[in-house]
Amino acid sequence: MTPRGKQRAAMDRLGIHPKAADWCWIGKIPQPPADVLQTAGNPRLRPAMRPPLGMIGVVLGAPFVPLIVLLSLLAEAEEAVKRALDTKEEKERRRAKKADDKRRDAAVTRQGLDQVFDGDWHGDAGQFLLRWYSHSTHHERMLFATEEGIVLAAPPKRVSVGREKRLQVVARVPASEATLVDPFSGEFETRILLIRFRDGSWLRVDTEELRSDLHMHVLRQPLPQS
Repeated sequence: MTPRGKQRAAMDRLGIHPKAADWCWIGKIPQPPADVLQTAGNPRLRPAMRPPLGMIGVVLGAPFVPLIVLLSLLAEAEEAVKRALDTKEEKERRRAKKADDKRRDAAVTRQGLDQVFDGDWHGDAGQFLLRWYSHSTHHERMLFATEEGIVLAAPPKRVSVGREKRLQVVARVPASEATLVDPFSGEFETRILLIRFRDGSWLRVDTEELRSDLHMHVLRQPLPQS
């Protein structure tokens, strides 16, 4: 079954029929202040370790690392040759893309989006982040954008394979409490999306696909009334 087919099967099993969906993850959660951590009940702040099956895969793959490195170096050399043979137009496109990437990175830093959330542990996003791995120790979430709001699903525990088969709903955020936002309004092609809560706080998630269906769904939504 294709990845899309697996996603559809999981949606049917969960009874969720979203407008858009994709796998996503969050960055490393910073250490909260001691009083915040204690008030929240000392929640888990990291995903579970890779399960044994995954570790076996890493061990079995270790002998192939030198080959992978060699192939990577050859690919880089081939790319360098191609760049040297580029036409004037192709060189212009490369320079434009490089400049665009620099503008994107600068925008990420300027807006503080190189952090996993806005930094306010007492805000809605900070409180939601504190419960992230209490819901599931898996390192990824399937994020569904539905008519009612945002739904997050994940296996209860971290798995190496069969993540779709083990999906369970781990959190629901009504549309009245939070919305999904592309912080760049489509200007840049990124994996970044924000779950922006009604108090203005936000949580960054990174989608598995570059400019995913979730991004396109967000961009199709009408702009908020000023």
